[in-house]
Amino acid sequence: MSAVIDAQRAPSARRISSYAVQPAQRIGSEAQALQVARELAQEFAQGAAGRDRERRLPFEEIERFSRSGLWAIAVPRAYGGIGASWNTVAEVFKLVSAADPSIGQIPQNHFGNLNVIANAGSEEQKRFFFGEALQGARFGNAGPERNSKNVLDVRTRATLDLHSGDGSYFLTGTRFYSTGALYAHWIPSRALDDDDNPLFVYNRHDAPGLRVIDDWSSFGQRTTASGSVVFERVRVPAAQVLQVKDFLKQPNNIGPVSQLIQAAIDAGIAHAAVRDAIEFVTTRSRPYADSGLERAADDPYILRDIGNLKLRLHASDALLERAAGVLDGLPEQISFEQMAEASVAVAEAKVLSTELSLLASEKLFELSGSASTLAVHNLDRHWRNARVHTLHDPVRWKYHAVGNYALNGTPPPRHSWS
Repeated sequence: MSAVIDAQRAPSARRISSYAVQPAQRIGSEAQALQVARELAQEFAQGAAGRDRERRLPFEEIERFSRSGLWAIAVPRAYGGIGASWNTVAEVFKLVSAADPSIGQIPQNHFGNLNVIANAGSEEQKRFFFGEALQGARFGNAGPERNSKNVLDVRTRATLDLHSGDGSYFLTGTRFYSTGALYAHWIPSRALDDDDNPLFVYNRHDAPGLRVIDDWSSFGQRTTASGSVVFERVRVPAAQVLQVKDFLKQPNNIGPVSQLIQAAIDAGIAHAAVRDAIEFVTTRSRPYADSGLERAADDPYILRDIGNLKLRLHASDALLERAAGVLDGLPEQISFEQMAEASVAVAEAKVLSTELSLLASEKLFELSGSASTLAVHNLDRHWRNARVHTLHDPVRWKYHAVGNYALNGTPPPRHSWS
């Protein structure tokens, strides 16, 4: 039996089951990547409110996004890509997320997996999977188990097929928070082998026994389709399995890169909220009666709060750029100390982008007035998106990581949420 897509909106969701990889254009420079991202962001912003309101999954938009070539900009130069800096990658995520953060979030695991392959893949795996990305293939994710002890508790099992003798595995388990899986050609997953060693397993979306279930019902990031993936004895060839036991014990940039992308998405949400607050105040809001003013935009209290939001927005952008710069400055072989410094720099950016996205999306209504709450505007999507996405990992532990490193020299934990 081939892979099955179960969905609440079956007609649209089933379309992915017949997706062939569409050829992607080749991005030639980081400047071109940023220009393409700006152009796509303008396009995606047009229908963002409607897609959110109706939970209309963005299949066509994701197809245009990946065919633009942006999903391959992190492929190293040695394998045909441009090896874009993390600063450029973060800026692309921020630009697209400011237009539609669901579309912005969908490729987060694609980029995370390209980085895993770059660090832990064999030479043959790098050539194959980077080639797939350059041709337009999308990597999704089978996320953490929903009912496990915590996000690091892996219960999905990869059992070696002893009868075949070819090193293949049978994969069994149920995963959730699987952002990008419904739109993907490849669905990677973490798993444990028979000896409880960690693996990264890459599955074709149409592999027999694999099901993607569109059961994402969150009030925010509604069109990411971050639901369930079920593996029922899915056969995985040895070439699609990364043996990462030894790699995960070594210093690496996997966690900081993952967190940088999360921070960039939140920064994009903050930009959108500030943008829409300014637009509403200057075009629709009425001045408060006691102010004696003709325009709400001249209210000194509104001016103060908009100024505060813009200042914090610039500070958030600066910390995000600084964190990306730390990652870009790492040598090919890094030390645990350098890994800790990168994690702390990204944690600082994550704190500010988290807090600002929530503050700006709430202040929007206070500054814009009652009319801004009308359903026709759907401006509450900014707060809903910020509230849901920033729960990816609690910012209170970012404060802990930064403080513990500053006071005691204690490095942050080494995993993808740090």
